[in-house]
Amino acid sequence: MKSLRYVMFLIVVFLCVPASAQFVDDFNALSLAKDPQSMKGWAFFTGDGAATVDFQQGNGFASIMVDATKDKRGIWWAVIKRCVSADLDLSLVEKTGYEFRIEAQIRVSNAPRRVNLSLNTQRTTDYHSNLMEFDIPDTNNWHTISMTTKDFDAKPGDNVFGQLALMDWGIGKYSVDVNYFRVDIVEAASAGSDKGVQLPYRPPIPDPNTFENVIKAAQDSMVDAEYPEINFNNWNTVDSTGKVNLLNVNGTQWVIMRWDLNAFAGKKVAGSGLLELTTWSMQKLSEEIKDFGQVRIVEILGGDPDWNQQSVTFDSLCNGQPIDEVFNSQMVIDIGVNQTPGGKTLITISNPVLQRMVDGRTLGLLIRPLGAINASFYSMENQAGKFSPTLRFNLQK
Repeated sequence: MKSLRYVMFLIVVFLCVPASAQFVDDFNALSLAKDPQSMKGWAFFTGDGAATVDFQQGNGFASIMVDATKDKRGIWWAVIKRCVSADLDLSLVEKTGYEFRIEAQIRVSNAPRRVNLSLNTQRTTDYHSNLMEFDIPDTNNWHTISMTTKDFDAKPGDNVFGQLALMDWGIGKYSVDVNYFRVDIVEAASAGSDKGVQLPYRPPIPDPNTFENVIKAAQDSMVDAEYPEINFNNWNTVDSTGKVNLLNVNGTQWVIMRWDLNAFAGKKVAGSGLLELTTWSMQKLSEEIKDFGQVRIVEILGGDPDWNQQSVTFDSLCNGQPIDEVFNSQMVIDIGVNQTPGGKTLITISNPVLQRMVDGRTLGLLIRPLGAINASFYSMENQAGKFSPTLRFNLQK
């Protein structure tokens, strides 16, 4: 049953907003309206992998159910989509200051996880310009998320589609419950703030010099899934200067890193931060294949929180826990590596991930391959830590 608070919300919505300026589905019907073309009901589909999706009516809410157990690379996406423009007066968006606002209230089966909301039309070619990701921190609560467009290209006569998507959650079975889904045309200046923890999709890399806190890794090492009982901290090569310790990423070898952030306990992180790695060498295919030949940055959520680089192994790090409980199966970000020896790879670390690290809920970061790649980075042992994996971030004043 809907909460009293939500019922009051709907009453206010229907009394205060003209019907011509709003689409809402509160999923209280006996069955879910479905339409593969998304014009008169919900369409749902997947891509970039072997995942399947279903969208079903529940008791006062609807559920997106994804089965990715046959997927291999973990790059799938699943979308629900609905044409909302039949219930909207699109002449409003021709007025100065009016925009679309898309909103949903959701509950997720696994956390932390990200979902995204987006809007597009039959003329859209850039599907990311009006898309926003949201960090969902828990599985127990309903979370309201919303996005207001900016200069969205829609006009009378267009078909406007609202979408909710989940991407790259892992190779398992997952669900997102949707309590309601709503799209309005609003006067942006007076509509109030959007809801939820927003994460712009693929934000530009900020200048490293804009961060006040520059923290070198306290521990860095490698684990090998093929040799889970062996410590690989002394992985090295030799050049003209002598021995060089390395952090290697390939099909079975993953890099693990953690930082001592105790000095920041109780503080709030401001904005996103950066992870900085220094390349020793990198090899990949010269052909460009979508989502192939990159590295995947992952949160370490469980296992041994006090692992030591001199003794850690794959088995000791996991400490008897399932891999999906130790490593978040949804990545922080996938990114290409700077191939130039000595070059810097700068990786955006989102605010929620940084905050979980400061709070001690995320225990460190892991780097694994996305596709076939062999990348080596300098470890902290070299030149008194000169090339250590480095975390950069700011705190709220």
